[in-house]
Amino acid sequence: MPNLRTQPGSMRVLAFLAAMALPLVLWHAEAATAAGAFVIGLVAVGGVLAGARRARATEARMASLAAGHERDAAARARGAEEAARMVSATLDAVPDAILEVDGERIVVRANAAARSLLSASAGMTLLSIVRDPDILAGVEDVLAGRETADIPFTLPGPVERHLVVHVLRLDLGAAARSRAMLLYRDVTALRSADRLRADFVANVSHELRTPLASLSGFVETLRGPARDDEPARLRFLEIMDGEARRMTRLVADLLSLSRIEASEHAAPIEPVEIAPVVARVVDMLAPVARARRISVAVDIEAGLPPVAGDGDQLQQVMQNLVDNAIKYGRAEGQVRVSARLLAAEGSVPARVALAVSDTGDGIAREHLHRLTERFYRIDPGRSRRMGGTGLGLAIVKHIVNRHRGALSIESTPGEGSTFTVRIPAIDPVAAPRRPSEDQRGQPSSTA
Repeated sequence: MPNLRTQPGSMRVLAFLAAMALPLVLWHAEAATAAGAFVIGLVAVGGVLAGARRARATEARMASLAAGHERDAAARARGAEEAARMVSATLDAVPDAILEVDGERIVVRANAAARSLLSASAGMTLLSIVRDPDILAGVEDVLAGRETADIPFTLPGPVERHLVVHVLRLDLGAAARSRAMLLYRDVTALRSADRLRADFVANVSHELRTPLASLSGFVETLRGPARDDEPARLRFLEIMDGEARRMTRLVADLLSLSRIEASEHAAPIEPVEIAPVVARVVDMLAPVARARRISVAVDIEAGLPPVAGDGDQLQQVMQNLVDNAIKYGRAEGQVRVSARLLAAEGSVPARVALAVSDTGDGIAREHLHRLTERFYRIDPGRSRRMGGTGLGLAIVKHIVNRHRGALSIESTPGEGSTFTVRIPAIDPVAAPRRPSEDQRGQPSSTA
């Protein structure tokens, strides 16, 4: 009996007709009786039908298996594509630049940071992207069998950046050549922090060494030549008292700054009314302002909501800013202290803006971004004569950071400066809208 599993439909029909004709041929040829021919015909037809069923079942199984293989292949292809997309998305989310290089020194993959920092893309040669011989030598070493290599690298530009390039070997198995991965880690901030720490220690040592040397010199003088010189002794004691007070202020500011930094991660939540804070500061500094014949005008917007804050720290902020304005403003000039509500804008909540303006000499633009650094002084001699420690604005910056606020400085040489602190207000939805000019509070005090 023919194998019908692979026969097309027409061949099955012919086989069926042949099976039907077989008993007739046998009967006419008298090779079988009529009954035997009939039985033979039934068996032949049954065999043909059974073979057809088996063929259809086999074809169905083969089609199902083929469809399953196609689905599996498509699923594997989709899985590979999805994995590749996930890898690319993950690498693009890494802030460090990453390059993957094959054995031919061709870039296989470059993440978003590498595309931005190095203008790299897949298909480029490593030599067209990297020109530093130490990095290229590190890649060669890793591809030759070394596990890792770390190479310091400086990226020139308007703002110099310091990086460490970590080169890692990617072992893809015996059948594939190894690849190298270059990870550019930006350590500019760490270098800056190390430099700031070193500068801080040096500055503290200098700030303490100078008055200590003065005290030591005056003590020797009082013990020796000035022992019986009453006027000289009184003058030296007054200077010594000033130096001792200066060291006390310095230590107090250092301790204050340390406490603020220790709690900077925890934002204060207590409601603080701004008007009483400003009033206390102005009253406290009124004698200093009168001594320099400087008027202090206060303009507090009516209906200000409270801010979420620490009352003592906010008072310290205002005291430092107003004290600086009085000290460094022109004699017989004016200091203006104002507070107003800034409406919410998009994701930025409503804030209370506290501004302190003076009519001093102003500050050159190149100094503005460094004013909040510790011990940074535009005129060190004048600052020390005024009793400054060089930490006042650093303290202001850290207190404002703790309050999740912002500090901005505007200055025009020859006209004066304005320091503005913005602190989030409590319940900005219920906070009143800004009143009109004629509803605003008039200057409440003049010192």
